[in-house]
Amino acid sequence: MPTVPISGSERFASQPPPIAPGQSQIGNVGLHIVGDDAIDGLDPLTYEVVRHRLAAITEEMGDAIKRMSGSVVVTDCNDFGAAIMDEAGDTVQVGLYNMQLAASLDMAAKWTLANRSTTPGIEPGDMFLCNDPWVGGGLHQNDVTILAPLFHNGELFAWTGAVAHQVDLGGVSPGSWSVDGMDVFWESIPVPPVKLVEGGELRPDIEDLYLRRSRVPKLVALDLRAKIGANNVAHDRLTALIAKYGPTTVKAVMKRMMNDAEARVRAKLADLPDGTWGAVAHQDGGRAGDRDIHKIVLNMTKSADKLIFDFTGTDPQVDGIINCTLAGLRGGIMPILLTMLCPDIPWAPGGIYRAVEVISEPGTINNCTFPAGVGKASVGSAWATQNAVSETVASMLATHPVHSKQLMSVCCGSWDLTILAGVDQRGSGFVTMLCDAMAGGLGAKVDGDGVDTGGENCIPMGRVADVEINEFSFPILYLWRREEADSGGAGRYRGGVGASSCFVPHDSPVGDVHLVISAPGKAVPQAPGLSGGYPAATQYDVLVRNSSVREQLASGVLPTSLEDMGGELQTVPPHLETELGTADVYYTHWQGGGGMGDPFLRQPELVATDVRNRKVSHRAAIEIYGVVLDAHGEVDTAETTRHRSAARAARAGLPIAASK
Repeated sequence: MPTVPISGSERFASQPPPIAPGQSQIGNVGLHIVGDDAIDGLDPLTYEVVRHRLAAITEEMGDAIKRMSGSVVVTDCNDFGAAIMDEAGDTVQVGLYNMQLAASLDMAAKWTLANRSTTPGIEPGDMFLCNDPWVGGGLHQNDVTILAPLFHNGELFAWTGAVAHQVDLGGVSPGSWSVDGMDVFWESIPVPPVKLVEGGELRPDIEDLYLRRSRVPKLVALDLRAKIGANNVAHDRLTALIAKYGPTTVKAVMKRMMNDAEARVRAKLADLPDGTWGAVAHQDGGRAGDRDIHKIVLNMTKSADKLIFDFTGTDPQVDGIINCTLAGLRGGIMPILLTMLCPDIPWAPGGIYRAVEVISEPGTINNCTFPAGVGKASVGSAWATQNAVSETVASMLATHPVHSKQLMSVCCGSWDLTILAGVDQRGSGFVTMLCDAMAGGLGAKVDGDGVDTGGENCIPMGRVADVEINEFSFPILYLWRREEADSGGAGRYRGGVGASSCFVPHDSPVGDVHLVISAPGKAVPQAPGLSGGYPAATQYDVLVRNSSVREQLASGVLPTSLEDMGGELQTVPPHLETELGTADVYYTHWQGGGGMGDPFLRQPELVATDVRNRKVSHRAAIEIYGVVLDAHGEVDTAETTRHRSAARAARAGLPIAASK
């Protein structure tokens, strides 16, 4: 049965109307505003000092979250976000963490201002909890935001927001990722903004309501306090900044930061040629058993100093878990604009958004309506949207001799989701998202290779937890974690390679470990190359059932390949929920980045070096790069020239002799 909207959900499905310029009151909340004269009157030195201090405060927020959280996903992998917004909810500064998350905080702040300013009211010392993807603040229900209004002299001066991925908030399956899910009712309950902290005091009734759903409530409670603490740190620092420079100056700096970001991004766009660039991204399967391919269509137009992202033609939302709301669509756009278009521009999304228009039909897989399933939104359709945006923005930048230096091919095309749950080695229940795939390959550049296992471009500060941390925290034993040859897209400049992990359950008193897998990009490559570059390799996951690994380890042998392990090899589909037995092995191989340019234009010596460093296989060297290596691994120049010439002729459908 196709998913249909539920009556009464309309006010959660779109952004509230913007606050009019100069508006000083919303409901019962007075707003602190400044005029253009205050903004124009800032002296340059004060502006730079305060601007950098605001950026530093977002970093302090991130540091506070990491120090107080007990979740490996946060402390070791940096899957969280932080931002400062003005009184209207426009984002002034985001931190260098998960920018998909921070890109939707403004939506939640604006919704809260529009819908909570009268009842129950917004007062000093309040904080609001939100994990409703239709409202914003995150891309799926596991992204839980704490929004904190900052008042000065009785007026709402600014908002701060802290958001982090929570490892489990209920639902049918551990980790809140039900691969069999049909709609949102299989998943964690989305909660629109609710007052969690009132007058500086945590409300135990709301906290109990929130924690009751989780399989790991103590861990989620600790993360909750980490986000509250991050907002408190930000408010302390902002209050001190206001005391030193005055509220008018600080607010004027915030407004000018957005104005400057808008002016500079418009100037850069005006420097680029007008045009339209298209891309299509895919999702293979909306849930377990779904064999369909679902597409996201994007035509991006650059006209004068404006970017228009038109998603007309995108497939309708599906029964499954891969849909994302408007928050996810925006989360797929802003990280690419920040990292690729605006690396030399202050990251003030509230100003950058002014140069962007989005055209999208509600009811599609990246702008779904309630109650569509969105449990995998952040790494489903939002991630695929990001791939399409990355491809079009890079194609636009490639037209300019200077700005082209900022582009990359599409980075790691999908997130390799691995959820583990069960009883840990200390006899306690656990649930975690394994974040090894944070070491994805970055896309190739116009003048160099992509960074091998360099990360994710939407999470500049993303990290992969040490093997020892994962083994200490969870009942698993790694056989290896290593880079994989040929996982990066081939090209004149090679995409960064991805990697693989291989592990077995270890030391759990109950033996088995519950495993939830959701890793697309197996039917269609998700990280395409540019200018003739090849896409990165597809996702590849394997379960080895009834292996002989434990016997081999007992005899002092460490298996180094799947074929060494005995047992039955099962190729894993995009979505699977199963048990990992004590004799079973799980191997997961995530993606690299797309290549740049024709592989036949790559210097043969670089290919030989890649083969020696196990970035490229011998087979790919000859079949894809056209490079012939001798018995010592050195380039056979004459044979390489002959082979490439013949292969080029074959490409063109010409007789080999015509290539001489």
